[in-house]
Amino acid sequence: MTSLIRTSELVAGWQQPATRPMSLVLQPGEVVGLTGPNGVGKSTLLAALAGRAQVFSGQLELAANLRLALQTQEVPPVDGLPLSGAELLALTGATADGLPPWLADRLNVRLDRLSGGQRHFLALWAILYSPADVVLLDEPTNNLDAAGVAYLAEHLRDRAAGGVGLIVVSHDADFVAQACDRVIAMEAPHVR
Repeated sequence: MTSLIRTSELVAGWQQPATRPMSLVLQPGEVVGLTGPNGVGKSTLLAALAGRAQVFSGQLELAANLRLALQTQEVPPVDGLPLSGAELLALTGATADGLPPWLADRLNVRLDRLSGGQRHFLALWAILYSPADVVLLDEPTNNLDAAGVAYLAEHLRDRAAGGVGLIVVSHDADFVAQACDRVIAMEAPHVR
C-alpha cells in the first residue's frame, strides 16, 4: 500500500523550529490523532504538511497528485457576507449528503445568520467532504456540542472507509479515542 504522507525526523516551524523531530506515515483509510499540551507544535505540523509552515529539517514526502484539505482553528469572518451554507459546500466541492438534520434544513440560510456552532460544523463538513485524499483537522470539536462531536466522529470513520487519510489534532481525549485508529502524543521541543 502506498502511503499518502510520510515524514522522517521532520522539524517544522515558522521563523524558527517549533516541533521535535516527527516521523509518521499516513495510509489511505487511516485516522491518526495528534495530541499533546499546548505549544508542542501540533498545529504547526499540520501547517507544514499543507505547505504553509516551514520545514527546517527532515523529510516530507507526499503521494503524487495528492489533494489535501486543511481545516484550521481560524474562523473566517462571515458578517455581511451573503453566502449560504449550500454555496459554501459548492465552493469546496463538498456534498451535503449525510449532513445532520439540524443543519441540512438550514443550508439555504446565510452563514452570518447561523449560530456559531452551526457555522463551525458546516465549515468542518465543507473540508471533510471536499474532494481530497487527505484531510487535516485542527481542533475540530471546538465550538461543537456533544451531538455534533458524536456526529463528527462517526463521519470521520465513514470518510476514512472511503480511502481518505485523516490527521486530527485534538485535546478531546474521548473524541480522539473514539475517532482515531492510532494516536501520536507530541512532546515539547527541547529548549537550548
